[in-house]
Amino acid sequence: MNRPGAAVTAAGALLALLCQGTATAQEGAEAPREVSGGFAGWGPTFGASPGTDATVTAEAPAVRGSGGRTWFPVDGGSATPKTGAADVGLDGSIRLGGAGADALTLSELRLRLDGGTGTLQVRAERAGESGDLTLAEVGKGSAAPTVRSGGATWSGLRVSLTAEGAELLAAWSGRSYAAGDELAPLDVTVGTGGSGAGRPEDGPADESGDDASSPTPDAGDTATGPAGAEQEPEAAPSAAVERASLAAGAEQRVSGAGFAPGEVVLVAIDDDTRYQAVADGSGEVARDFPVYDTATEGAHTVRLYSVTGGREAVAEFSVLADEASS
Repeated sequence: MNRPGAAVTAAGALLALLCQGTATAQEGAEAPREVSGGFAGWGPTFGASPGTDATVTAEAPAVRGSGGRTWFPVDGGSATPKTGAADVGLDGSIRLGGAGADALTLSELRLRLDGGTGTLQVRAERAGESGDLTLAEVGKGSAAPTVRSGGATWSGLRVSLTAEGAELLAAWSGRSYAAGDELAPLDVTVGTGGSGAGRPEDGPADESGDDASSPTPDAGDTATGPAGAEQEPEAAPSAAVERASLAAGAEQRVSGAGFAPGEVVLVAIDDDTRYQAVADGSGEVARDFPVYDTATEGAHTVRLYSVTGGREAVAEFSVLADEASS
């Protein structure tokens, strides 16, 4: 005998179970988190007529560093590090100049990732005209993102021109570009409002021998302070070196204090930006670096400064004529 009432009851119970399962799955999924700091490092070269490389100039607040890389502060967005998803804006711009070509400015960079792949969008300005376009497709790097309690780092993301990106560069330079042509890899570190402390690890060196190109901060590092708000330091930043004098080719260490917890700090040796560090929960940073074999005898400087500007400190050390050190 058919029992419609029982059937309806059973169907309702099944629907309730399905809804409960869906709700549980949604609750277990990681929701996008607002980013609150970070930076990207990118160092592509561009060809310009007649057969020369274009000059690349960083425009503030982006800064030009060693190895031809430009550092862009992260300017808002969201990220879901565990799934490899991100949608972040990068502040600053790069200006491309070359013989016989009008300058081309790429600004308002925006990186969109879904599962570790996505697009790089820009605003292009040349000869008084501007427009938005998808410059490149972005592919996964050689390793999965480094996920921390307070953020994540994507290292070595592959950047390949789209058809419209290739058309833009070809029209600007007079040289041949094609969809799929690869530019330099892109590295991105974002903060997601966690807290913690720790000294950043050294990242792998790039072709120039500098390791600022692939930052891999410690699991406890953050790019922001508590609740996603940058903490103002109580005092002006300070910097000190471990060895007041040393021989060329020796290892040096610089320490800094007074930065905001989680703040990204760049390290410049004699005004040449080579490395990065992330301030711990107490606003302190530390970075080991080699003194080049070619370093001249006499005074040298190491400068620590925040990637967004406004905070910096300088320390001095001497390079000796022989291997004696103190």
